[in-house]
Amino acid sequence: MKILILGAGKMGTFLTDVLCTQHEVAIFDTNPKNLRFVFNTYRMTTYEEIKAFEPELLINCVTLKYTLEAFDKVMPYIPQSCIISDIASVKTGLPEYYAKCGHKFVSTHPMFGPTFANLDNLSNENAIIITESDCLGKAFFKDLYNSLKLRIFEYSFVEHDETIAYSLSIPFASSIVFAAVMKHQDAPGTTFKRHLATARGVMSEDDYLLTEILFNPYTPEQLKKIREELKYLLDLVESKNTGGLQDYLKKLRANLA
Repeated sequence: MKILILGAGKMGTFLTDVLCTQHEVAIFDTNPKNLRFVFNTYRMTTYEEIKAFEPELLINCVTLKYTLEAFDKVMPYIPQSCIISDIASVKTGLPEYYAKCGHKFVSTHPMFGPTFANLDNLSNENAIIITESDCLGKAFFKDLYNSLKLRIFEYSFVEHDETIAYSLSIPFASSIVFAAVMKHQDAPGTTFKRHLATARGVMSEDDYLLTEILFNPYTPEQLKKIREELKYLLDLVESKNTGGLQDYLKKLRANLA
């Protein structure tokens, strides 16, 4: 299959490496420096090159902020038969875009990133495929994600954003709060160092990604739950309610089991 990847960032180049041995792959980026380290792949910096390539599948790996804009710019240069796809972590605006674009589409979300994941062993990582996607597109990504040994889940667009509000906004918000109140310590404990490493990883993410995750329409409900739990914990601590705190800790351990 002739596959065009938009965006030579970390995920774009990772997918290029995975796909280029079995498919005819091209990668497009407006910055030629980003294309230096790809191999067995056509490197493109102009839309005319894309038109000549005639891709059968387009995978949009551009930064979340520019996903829709990247689609708009490339549309005049791809065949009508080309299936378009995204790997966006938030699907806001994409269902409406796909409904009017005139192309078959497949939307997925590989739920790992270069910041934390071991790209050589993804057997403990997950991927989501959107149920409204084209059947052929879904079949392609199922084969791809199975080859990476990812656990695959199928959700609708709405179910996806609900899930992401829980699985990403809670740890993101927790890391942001940790960063907001932390003080540098000369002799930090092990738990502190682990939280610090996680917070640094989260804060190294693109600002727009963090914004979109937190602005997910389902995020406020999750943040309200965090606020309620913090208030309850504060009440237990201020009142030195030993029995209440022990019961609360028991409940938390049951949640984590």
